[in-house]
Amino acid sequence: MTGGPSTTREIQDILWRAAEKLRGSVDAGEYKEFILGLVFLKYVSDRGVLGVRWAELADADAERLDAALEAIARDNPALAGVLPTVFGRVDRQRLRELVLLIGDATFSDGDVLGEAYEYLLERFARAEGKRAGEFYTPAAVVRLLVEMLEPFRGTVYDPCCGSGGMFVQAAKFVGRHRDIAVRGQESNERTWRLARMNLAIHGMDPGGIAWADTFARDLHPGVRADFILANPPFNQAGWQRDPGDPRWKYGLPPLSNANFAWLQHIVAKLGDGGTAGVVLSNGSMSSRQSGEGAIREALVRDDLVACMVALPGNLFRTTAIPACVWFLARDKGDRRGRILFVDARGLGTMTDRTERLLTAADVARVADTFHAWRRTGYADVPGFCYSATTAEVAAQDYVLTPGRYVGAAAGEKDAEPVADRIARLTGELYAQFDESARLEAAVRDQLRRLDG
Repeated sequence: MTGGPSTTREIQDILWRAAEKLRGSVDAGEYKEFILGLVFLKYVSDRGVLGVRWAELADADAERLDAALEAIARDNPALAGVLPTVFGRVDRQRLRELVLLIGDATFSDGDVLGEAYEYLLERFARAEGKRAGEFYTPAAVVRLLVEMLEPFRGTVYDPCCGSGGMFVQAAKFVGRHRDIAVRGQESNERTWRLARMNLAIHGMDPGGIAWADTFARDLHPGVRADFILANPPFNQAGWQRDPGDPRWKYGLPPLSNANFAWLQHIVAKLGDGGTAGVVLSNGSMSSRQSGEGAIREALVRDDLVACMVALPGNLFRTTAIPACVWFLARDKGDRRGRILFVDARGLGTMTDRTERLLTAADVARVADTFHAWRRTGYADVPGFCYSATTAEVAAQDYVLTPGRYVGAAAGEKDAEPVADRIARLTGELYAQFDESARLEAAVRDQLRRLDG
């Protein structure tokens, strides 16, 4: 079918109706793959590279649809094992309805398809709640990392790439003059499939995305990246740790929390002049338990920390844990021996009682502050940003929480609105509940081992 709706909004509406029609009839973890697989099939059909027309598939059974995707994979080795052949798990009538519905969309424009794919990922994340954290990072947070790091050319790496959003935003930042190579790794097979499809849909080479646990099996051992963008699992316990791993240059991270394992892995992957942006829980800025404080101190002493940004609460629908961003650099140039602290907790707009969005102006304010600090025209802003010496950080016992350095806004005792303060404190309280439950589980596990 051709000539149907082709604007982004029209296509988004069609695709979400298709997703709603499917929900409940297949496993929750599979229906993303099902819808996105059909979307991909419709796209290559509209572009005339499938070999059959969509109208011929509209009356086809599941085997014909699966065969069409398998044919695409044979012609594109990077998509081998990626495109989902799961159509046999839906009854024939429902499958026919879905094919007819998606047939109403026209995907001859790759940019429109890319936007539709990202829209679906975001809607799936909203619908799945905490389970979505493994494949989706809020778009505004990704944009913040990209605009801070400015990955114009070179190798972009993500050791826990989810559905590939960091790579897509990096490519958008560069524009059509793409002079970047992407390398990534993802431990969840289904999420790895989403990432490869995402890159293919956006006209990028998906072959650089590997499927394996980064700690247990680094499949990019030779990568020394120019840019690293990552949103690792927050406070990950029970990760695959080898005490003799050379990545632990600054100290052995605890089994109960992988935050400093991720940071040290990322440092090990930075090339000469490389920079990184890493989203972590706020605890990483101040924790002292299990040697974490000593590792943080060592990173500061080696002058690897360029900037710390405290993010607003409620940005992550998938978790109430407050987050921050670590910006690391191999070479800080004229800013050697200094760290920029940015307290962005007051930015953003609450869209409802549980979710906050960073606007383009919010992202630009933080990014522009960082670029001014690195280049020229920077000035401290009380309550928002402060450039500290490593001696000042040492005096704070190497705690990297921006609030300790930026002070209060001039002429204001507390600029945070009451409703925002309540939302932030509620999120922090829930985060403490989550951390308490995690620690309890870790203690119980240790006790069981002793009993055994």
